[in-house]
Amino acid sequence: MTTNINQIKRISVIVPVYNEAGNIIPLHKEIKDSLASIKSNIEIIYVNDGSTDDSLIEMCSLQDVSILDLNRNYGQSVALDAGFKAATGEIIVTLDGDGQNDPCDIPHLLQKFEEDHLDVVAGWRKKRNDPWNIRFITDVARFFRRLIIGDIIHDSGCTLRVYRRAAVKSLDIGGEMHRYILALLKWKGFRIGELEVNHRLRTRGRSNYGSSKAFRGLIDLVYIWFIHKYSDRPVHLFGYMGLTSLGLAGLSLFWSLYEKIMKGLSLNRNGWFFIGSFFFLAGIIFFSFGIVIDIVIRMQLTLSPNEKRYYIREIIKK
Repeated sequence: MTTNINQIKRISVIVPVYNEAGNIIPLHKEIKDSLASIKSNIEIIYVNDGSTDDSLIEMCSLQDVSILDLNRNYGQSVALDAGFKAATGEIIVTLDGDGQNDPCDIPHLLQKFEEDHLDVVAGWRKKRNDPWNIRFITDVARFFRRLIIGDIIHDSGCTLRVYRRAAVKSLDIGGEMHRYILALLKWKGFRIGELEVNHRLRTRGRSNYGSSKAFRGLIDLVYIWFIHKYSDRPVHLFGYMGLTSLGLAGLSLFWSLYEKIMKGLSLNRNGWFFIGSFFFLAGIIFFSFGIVIDIVIRMQLTLSPNEKRYYIREIIKK
């Protein structure tokens, strides 16, 4: 059954921006043109992620937009999170501010979203126009995502997506976590699809993506694996590690006692005795860590944090 896109009452378009002067005005025109045939109310939100060039000036020259001016550069995850929290639409559309995502793909994503009754439709940049080193890094990252968290989406790094409001409102992201939004939403039970989209060459400015972000993303990958598997029971993870260490300690100490009894080898000259002692202490420490982390998580769930993760200097309505 096909659903008319125009039945959507309000659509919010979120564009995170960091040092994209020269790209913003032409991109805005493309966004407006791509949505001109849709009769829904359109809300366009630009998130200025601490740009140091003329990006904010260009954003302020636009009409019928909202601008969230963050007080410093926090990264794309925080910029998206700020946009998600400010969005009022039933449907949320996101795309990069560098012009490489093609706004002409938005109606196609919306159509698939409605026809397949999905909560998220992710863009798939099957033919990427990026340097070979960036493509290599993303291929390696895709391998680890599939290995560690079972992420089968082809392109977890494409910002061009369509979300249902309930999906984005369930998120609270930071760091380099924007790469794992789809995995987080899948774990929460939201329906996810993907559609091949156009990926254009960058014509102005330079990419903000580098190897350092890839390494931070790998750290976040381990973090979300832990949160998904053990956030409700961290003592289990450390309990497994503790039991393994204690098991190895028992085997080592048993062997050291065997050698003392059968061969007369003194314990203070037996390497197995010291290895067993090490694993015994490690087992106790792992159990202790599990208990402490479990208590900390429970306290975090019951206490409201007083410190915000980011600050918005100004909200500008044009």
